[in-house]
Amino acid sequence: MIGDVESLLNAALRVSTPLLFATLGEIYTEKSGVINLGLEGIMAMGALTAFSITLLTGNIMFGVIAATIIGGIMGFIHAFMSIALRANQIVSGLAITMLGLGISELIGRIHYIGVPLPLRLPVIPIPYLSNIPIAGPLLFNHDPLTYLSLILAFAMWFTLFKTKAGIIIRAVGENPFAADTIGINVYVVRYLCTVIGGMLTGLGGAYLSVVYRPAFQPGMTAGLGWIAVALTIFALWSPLRAIFGAALFGGLRALEFRLQPLGIPPNIVATLPYLFTIIVLTIGTRGIVRRIVEAPSSLGVPYVRGEK
Repeated sequence: MIGDVESLLNAALRVSTPLLFATLGEIYTEKSGVINLGLEGIMAMGALTAFSITLLTGNIMFGVIAATIIGGIMGFIHAFMSIALRANQIVSGLAITMLGLGISELIGRIHYIGVPLPLRLPVIPIPYLSNIPIAGPLLFNHDPLTYLSLILAFAMWFTLFKTKAGIIIRAVGENPFAADTIGINVYVVRYLCTVIGGMLTGLGGAYLSVVYRPAFQPGMTAGLGWIAVALTIFALWSPLRAIFGAALFGGLRALEFRLQPLGIPPNIVATLPYLFTIIVLTIGTRGIVRRIVEAPSSLGVPYVRGEK
């Protein structure tokens, strides 16, 4: 029984890792006032890039770095369209999603279907802590990217809420006009946050293809990008809350096939994260709800210098 619980929790944590990366990136993007609905496409491109570069170089870390760079480039494209060209951020994000999904599926189907990844990212147990009964294997016996996602969550929370840089980011997202009047370059802050968000999302995609399921399959993101957008709202734009939210969604995904022996069809459980995504996005985008949950006041609103 204990072994089954440990297995379930480990599976949940593995599923939650790419989701946490993408959610952390979206939190920073939205805190600066930009909404990015291109996460699904960026994750797909990150997965393809990490897989292909890992095969080419024989080094997983090169693949992960390349995926992070691709994510940053796609984040920059979205930032350019949204900030410089003042395009509708929703439309721009959807375009990024369609572009990423289309390119990754086209290249993946031609070159990588059925190609296994011979490399594995090693599991690194933390000395002494990994020997703690039950909690040790669950929390302190993972691959480096899982540790990185948790470290980033704490570091990004501290930066966002306890440092001057975080105050600047939040000021730009709340009132860009006021931030501009005191000398903050609103455009630079939004560019940086959107690019960082893209990089983290690409990193989440890399985890999917080189760690979680070491192969490339079209559609392997399976809506995780959309779930990350909803999870950003669910976590109330807090990196620490995102950890628990990602674990919750990861647990639902991990339950899909474990409930089958109980007579519960796995497809029913599989729909729960997506149903929750629809509900959160529907409720979270309503004006009164956004004010109650303290969404960034200027989220999705282009800023034009000199216009209040």
